[in-house]
Amino acid sequence: MGPVITSREQVLGRIADHLVGQGRPLRVAVDGITASGKTTLARELTASVAARGRSAAHLSMDGFHNPRAVRHRQGRDSADGYYLDAYDFAAFSRLVLEPLGPGGDRRYRERIIDLRSDTPIDEPPVQAPDDLVLVVDGSFLQRELEWDEVVFVDTPFAVARERGSRRDADLLGGLEKAQRAFDQRYHAASRRYLDEVGPADRASVVVGNEDVAHPVLRRIGQGAN
Repeated sequence: MGPVITSREQVLGRIADHLVGQGRPLRVAVDGITASGKTTLARELTASVAARGRSAAHLSMDGFHNPRAVRHRQGRDSADGYYLDAYDFAAFSRLVLEPLGPGGDRRYRERIIDLRSDTPIDEPPVQAPDDLVLVVDGSFLQRELEWDEVVFVDTPFAVARERGSRRDADLLGGLEKAQRAFDQRYHAASRRYLDEVGPADRASVVVGNEDVAHPVLRRIGQGAN
């Protein structure tokens, strides 16, 4: 790889250039620990891909959570519960990745649940254009799913904890409770993921996102495993 690129616009553009030259459709994961900046980067990357003339869509794994009764069956604060029970990966693979993969009919679902109301959603599938780049953000995305490209958003735990606890303070009952939730549930699960899967090593693109205005493109172009 050439010189390190530190402008956010340049980093996003470099990744978008890499993606638009890949297969069709293209299934792209934006992976990372909780509150690493995945969703923001995924949205911006989708816009950068679209600006280069290729069809692009952003999808969040929030729409593929398990129902609350499943997510919390090991306890509301359980790290293992978050790691193992948060997402319906089987449904996501069947309804999104397989239709967009080799031999698929390119008809995929955008979500199966409304996370806040905990209500199942049965929407008709979307017909993907032939040149679609689908950018998906979420946690633990390399644990059991197959992707064409993986962008790992690499953010230190301390930075992500500060961002995430402030972001989720109202939702989780205040700043102290949010910090405790990150320590006991979200980041404890993220540490298990890093230890068991090694997602940064497996990703085809790695972006250091400690400074969101000046991210660092650490690796690009190696195949995701």
